[in-house]
Amino acid sequence: MQTIEEMVKRLPPEFQVEVANFVEFLLKKRQPTQKNLRLTWAGGLQEFRGKFTSLQLQKKALEWWGD
Repeated sequence: MQTIEEMVKRLPPEFQVEVANFVEFLLKKRQPTQKNLRLTWAGGLQEFRGKFTSLQLQKKALEWWGD
């Protein structure tokens, strides 16, 4: 079985560029976009605590997001 490097070397230069671009895409996709989760929104709906249940809020969120 050939290694990836051997297979890539057999490709024409324009395909080698495509392979390199694809590998970069995969590496970026694998990296987390944000390292630390920020919870700045926490408590933002506190005023509605007694007015709505969590199920009602979940259904409303689905409406807003378009299912």
